[in-house]
Parts: sequence; C-alpha cells; structure tokens
Amino acid sequence: MSVYTDQERDTIRNAAFGALTLVSAADPGFLSMFKESMAGAKALAAAPANLQDVLKSGGMPPIPKGSQEEIKASVLAALKQSKDIIMAKAPQDLQPFQAVIAEAINQVATAHEGISGTERQVIDEVRAAVGMA
Repeated sequence: MSVYTDQERDTIRNAAFGALTLVSAADPGFLSMFKESMAGAKALAAAPANLQDVLKSGGMPPIPKGSQEEIKASVLAALKQSKDIIMAKAPQDLQPFQAVIAEAINQVATAHEGISGTERQVIDEVRAAVGMA
C-alpha cells in the first residue's frame, strides 16, 4: 500500500480508527469502552502487512472532536473517501481493507455483552460507507 500519499494514508488510518470509535461510542460506559478499544486494536493489528503499514503510519490518529453526530458524519465521510482512494490507487486492496474494518468493528461490538441495537446500526453504516452490503 505504499502507493498512497501521506494525506491519503492519514485519511485511511483516521477512518479505520474512527470506525472503532463510532462502534464503541454506541455502547457507552468506561468498562465497555476499554474492552472494545483493546479488541478493535487487536483486529487492526492482525491486518495484512501492507495494510498495517498504512494503519501504523503517522502514529495514533487524533481523537475526533465535535458532537456525536458531527463525529459520526466525519468518520463515515472519511471511510467513503478511503474506499475511493483505495479503488483509485490499489483496487486489489479494497477487499482486504473492507475485511479488516468489518472484523475490527465486529470485535469491538462483541467485546462487552454482545452487540446492542445501536451498535448494529452503526456497524451497518460503517459497512455501507466502505462499500459492503
């Protein structure tokens, strides 16, 4: 995935971590947030090597700021933009990217007491944003 500019890598990385944040925020509480963050990070760490290069580049992404709806809109837009970037530069990487995002958000959602209705809704929105039905 070395075909990406620094800005594109930042967009992809921020979108991936933002997706974890969205799902985790759908199930409030400190204990659930902690367990979910760890589960999501492990799933991203298991990404294929070329995708790990993108996810690890530039350090930890900034914590999203704004209202819950503003954060959600920003992350979903970044996920769509990431899909478009990957399709334009390395279409063979789209399916692995989608798979990593799907696995990570599922791990986040199931880390604490199963998947809630609000988590399911956010998962569906994230999957749609990266082009998964």
